[in-house]
Amino acid sequence: MNQSPALITETPAEHPFAPFVRILGKGKRGARSLTGEEAREAMGMLLDGKVEDTQLGAFLMLLRHKEESPEELAGFTLALRERLNAPAIRLDLDWPTYAGKKRHLPWYLLAAKCLAQNGVRILLHGGGAHTAGRLYTEQLLEPLGIPLCHDWQAVNQALDHGNLAFIPLGAWAPQLQRMIDLRNILGLRSPIHSLARILNPLGARCGLQSIFHPGYQGVHRDASGLLGDNVIVIKGDGGEIEVNPDSPCHLYGTTGGVSWDEEWPALSAQRHVKPASLDPQQLLAVWRGEVVDSYPQLALIATMALALRGLGTPREQAFEQAQRFWDARNKSI
Repeated sequence: MNQSPALITETPAEHPFAPFVRILGKGKRGARSLTGEEAREAMGMLLDGKVEDTQLGAFLMLLRHKEESPEELAGFTLALRERLNAPAIRLDLDWPTYAGKKRHLPWYLLAAKCLAQNGVRILLHGGGAHTAGRLYTEQLLEPLGIPLCHDWQAVNQALDHGNLAFIPLGAWAPQLQRMIDLRNILGLRSPIHSLARILNPLGARCGLQSIFHPGYQGVHRDASGLLGDNVIVIKGDGGEIEVNPDSPCHLYGTTGGVSWDEEWPALSAQRHVKPASLDPQQLLAVWRGEVVDSYPQLALIATMALALRGLGTPREQAFEQAQRFWDARNKSI
């Protein structure tokens, strides 16, 4: 009786992305952070669509559990910038807005609008309304007269016309937007929420970043330093770039490769009462001068001063200049 030839099986080849998952997930003793070059290569594969969905989820959650290092954030950013091909557009401030507000209205939008009226070129970018119960920048662009742009040409035109533009993350980095949109599938925000704040796609003179969770501010400052960017990182109200006047504000800065820190005291002797609800019409009322409210006025003046500090103005003069800008604003929308 003839015997069937023995079945010959080959070990499946390991997926090229598997080593990056293994580095992060090898256990307490074996796991480590990625080097800058490893992070650059891993993010390049993610952006080029060379990763399975299971690998993507595992990679993002392992990073989230471990917490990103400055080298990883810098490497991820370099991978994106290499693929971005953004045109040369003159920009003063890169202003990421990804968190949304739930305790107070987004007064930072009035700060940005007032700065733009005074010649400061600002790019806002965000990732959409990904968490219920929050008010996002994208929802307020039209009533505040802030241009919504879908490509870099429109951004350039908006900046030349009024010094202020908003572009959704999905318009220039759809792969990252997809990762952010996994939030409700994975049950947690991924590290992409943090990464989006550091990208500074147009190479602005200064990047402003708000990182809510303690300990991350210095990591972001160090990552920007590795990239050679000038930044100020704060723990902004609700995770947005907005100074809370009821609390001290620590500035984590890096300028010309030199790190610095600055402590700003609280601006109010007593804490303000949180509003019972968020009515976007209040933004317009405060801008037009129809309502005078100490919390938003303190918040937006301090936020303007923060931005001016990032552009090189000393703190005291920055507050004085911010107040002059606000007092002389064009109140029409």
